[in-house]
Amino acid sequence: MNGENKYCNRNYLNYVDAFDPPTKHFKTCARAFLVGGFICTIGQFFRYMLEFAGLTGDMLAGAVSAMLIFLGTLLTGLGVYDRIGKNAGAGSIVPITGFANSVASPAIEFKTEGYVYGMAAKMFVVAGPILVFGVSAGAAVGLLYFLIGL
Repeated sequence: MNGENKYCNRNYLNYVDAFDPPTKHFKTCARAFLVGGFICTIGQFFRYMLEFAGLTGDMLAGAVSAMLIFLGTLLTGLGVYDRIGKNAGAGSIVPITGFANSVASPAIEFKTEGYVYGMAAKMFVVAGPILVFGVSAGAAVGLLYFLIGL
């Protein structure tokens, strides 16, 4: 019976592969690199403009992050960021604008269910686990550094 299952699985995988278009790895990686780099270039432009305006240190970092989050949320609301993500792949997900998109998309999608049960409850469906594991990992590393005495 086990040999039969391996044969069936192999046939099924061959059948699926016949319909699956080949992945263009170089083209996909190049597009992700270019789009991610362009998003980071926009962030660097914001940084230079705010430095020129007189911001420094943590205020500068916070303002640039807030501007990128706003830009990502605005583009998500206008339906542009999804099209960028479809063509750019991970290049649009990795920067902070991708995080803003992952919070705003479910909120927009479930808006018809109301503000509390729709937008507020579903806003962190995608980003919630990221926040939980990010905060947990940060706390664990901080505790480890505290215990080691670094």
